[in-house]
Amino acid sequence: MDCEVGENSFEHGRLGTLRRWGRFLCGPRNLTFKDVLTWQLCKTIVMGQALSMLICGTAVTCQYLANAGVETPMLQSFLNYTLLLLTYTLVLAFRRGENNMVRILKTKWWKYFLMALTDVEANYTVVKAYQYTTLTSIQLLDCFVIPVLMVLSWIFLKTRYRPLHVIAVAVCLLGVGAMVGADLLAGRDQGSSSHVLLGDGLVLVSAALYAVSNVCQEYTVKNLSRVEFLGMMGLFGTLISGVQMAIFESKAVPVINWNLKICVLFVAYTLCMYGLYSFMPVVVKMTSATAVNLSLLTADLFSLFCGMFLFRYNFSGLYIVSFVVITLGFIMFNIVPTSTADQSYSTDDRAYHLASSADVQQDGDLVVDLGQENQDRTGSSHKAHCNGLCSQK
Repeated sequence: MDCEVGENSFEHGRLGTLRRWGRFLCGPRNLTFKDVLTWQLCKTIVMGQALSMLICGTAVTCQYLANAGVETPMLQSFLNYTLLLLTYTLVLAFRRGENNMVRILKTKWWKYFLMALTDVEANYTVVKAYQYTTLTSIQLLDCFVIPVLMVLSWIFLKTRYRPLHVIAVAVCLLGVGAMVGADLLAGRDQGSSSHVLLGDGLVLVSAALYAVSNVCQEYTVKNLSRVEFLGMMGLFGTLISGVQMAIFESKAVPVINWNLKICVLFVAYTLCMYGLYSFMPVVVKMTSATAVNLSLLTADLFSLFCGMFLFRYNFSGLYIVSFVVITLGFIMFNIVPTSTADQSYSTDDRAYHLASSADVQQDGDLVVDLGQENQDRTGSSHKAHCNGLCSQK
């Protein structure tokens, strides 16, 4: 009898410890399998991988353009922003009411100018980094965007993360490490190493600029509108990239051999970028900019898989491992939703006390099983006392 009581006590204690760890990692909410595997999570995974495939399309077309001797990143960005201008900016121009284009330009033009400038320069600096450092350094340092994005979201968007979110990010970065290791084993440490420090610095600057741009994007699409964000990005992005193209690529553009293949590659790149810019705010609004950037970590893997068939890249089993680990980290991040500082914490506190009371009740039930009348009365009064406290909250 005593052995059975001891075993029950140990089992209840272990379950209580697991519940406390679960509340620490995921919050007071008790998660079930149905809460984890939801249609919303599946849709988020699919849409995130669709974004990765669009980035893969831009990478493949860029590689073909580079093989053809075409290196005009600002021209490629200019075409994308121009397409945004011809669609979303025109829609914004015909909008009536308080949020019409004239009113937006009068009140917020400088904000959108800075957002577009940040986005254009982020794209430009990461392309320039390939001239000075290696592919391995770019893949590793480009992950710097995620911690910077989390810090900026914490400060400006008041996003609050659970320990599970931090663990999920670490898992995703572990997957990136496996991918980089596979690149080294396959001999894909490509790129220049003439000015490694300069190239690495450019990657870090690009990651920080991307983080700022993504935070601004998340705020705009969640509080204003997707059309307004893309319309203003098309307007100011076209102006900024056009000026930079005239300055830095005035000699490179005229010497391009405009045959059918080059034209098709430019069109394919522009459509992929246009789809990425149009589709990404939808996913950001559903989840967060941090979650989207975690899903984009698989873009390099899709590019590698395409490169095995198109550019004869060597295969490594670590690529599969990397894809599985990154996907697992992305799922872990989206299992528990993030919260904001503006949300009341009273609900969480109440849920925590209710869960704690449940633990106490289960301990009381253990006493009842002993058949000891005095402890039975103590356990019952203790449970009633806990229920009374919880009902007053």
